[in-house]
Amino acid sequence: MPRPQNSDGISGASNDVGGKRVKTDVLIIGGGLAGLSLADRLRAAGRDFQIVEARNRFGGRIKTESFGGARYDMGPAWYWPGQPRMAALVKRLRLTPFDQFCTGLLIAEDEAGRIQRARGQAPMQGSIRLQGGMRALTDALADAIPEQRKSLGVSVTGLSKTKDGATADLSNGFTITARQVVIALPPRLAASTIRFSPALDPTVARAMQAIPTWMAGQAKTLVIYDSAFWRDAGFSGDAMSRRGPMVEIHDASPAEDGPFALFGFIGLPVDARRNEGKLSEGVVSQLERLFGSEARKPRIVYIKDWALDHRTVTQQDHAPLFAHPAYGLPDAMKHLWGNTLVLGGTEVAPHFGGFLEGALEAAENAFNDLNT
Repeated sequence: MPRPQNSDGISGASNDVGGKRVKTDVLIIGGGLAGLSLADRLRAAGRDFQIVEARNRFGGRIKTESFGGARYDMGPAWYWPGQPRMAALVKRLRLTPFDQFCTGLLIAEDEAGRIQRARGQAPMQGSIRLQGGMRALTDALADAIPEQRKSLGVSVTGLSKTKDGATADLSNGFTITARQVVIALPPRLAASTIRFSPALDPTVARAMQAIPTWMAGQAKTLVIYDSAFWRDAGFSGDAMSRRGPMVEIHDASPAEDGPFALFGFIGLPVDARRNEGKLSEGVVSQLERLFGSEARKPRIVYIKDWALDHRTVTQQDHAPLFAHPAYGLPDAMKHLWGNTLVLGGTEVAPHFGGFLEGALEAAENAFNDLNT
């Protein structure tokens, strides 16, 4: 019979008398989509595992805000046709997808604030969202993991190679000994926050530090309204701006009913967006400029600056990405410590790195690596 989770936030199949040591087969570091997907595979295979997440919630870069009975994504919000793992998982979990709203006029704003409104190809046409936000996906995966196998608010501070695997030192004073460890974190973050003993080969450390963390330099804002006045006026909610503060705007409303919302990606450098109150004012003023006076009175404005989230980024990640990196798992990062350490976050996915599909791809590859 599994032991109940103890008050320190972790339990396991083989604790010592003091309750401070846990032994397992596979330790998963990171409870985002990649880590949860891997845990789901291990659970289905009847494997012994522990998953630890430093945040007080599962989901990682999947984060939602709840308002007025609806949910709104502040991290990744879409997946696309041609991403089979996401489609299959959504179907298996019986979640409800819906198409991104894109009907109506598009808006373009130049550096001088000159605005053009015209019909054209909606930039996010064909994108797919989930009712309940992407959190519905990670909630379903996390809820299926037995309580004694998952821990929140616990970070791994050190990993030490042992004769039969590795031992992880945790921030709450516990240790976990595992035959194999999967690091389902951005490689750059793992290299900066986990102490490895013995130290990783310099070639490995440089390779991990060289991989940009997807969306780490981004800031996203969400503005909620009682009505979708832009739709009523014939606009899709899609806008591109060279004046800002938002450089890209889309409709973020729920599939049905309201409250309705617009969201945008902030185009200012990190240091220029630290004053959240001033930034919120600038966002609302821009929406009024683009969509009219009804945009002046939102219900609420949310801002999530991922560049200031220490569970996601390092100082190296503050510069925004202007193109999608060529992600994948470099040879230097394979079979670490005799395949005791496995990298398994979306940034190491060879085909869909950075995307939600990439998180599932990385988890699939990590599961296969655990069995080689």
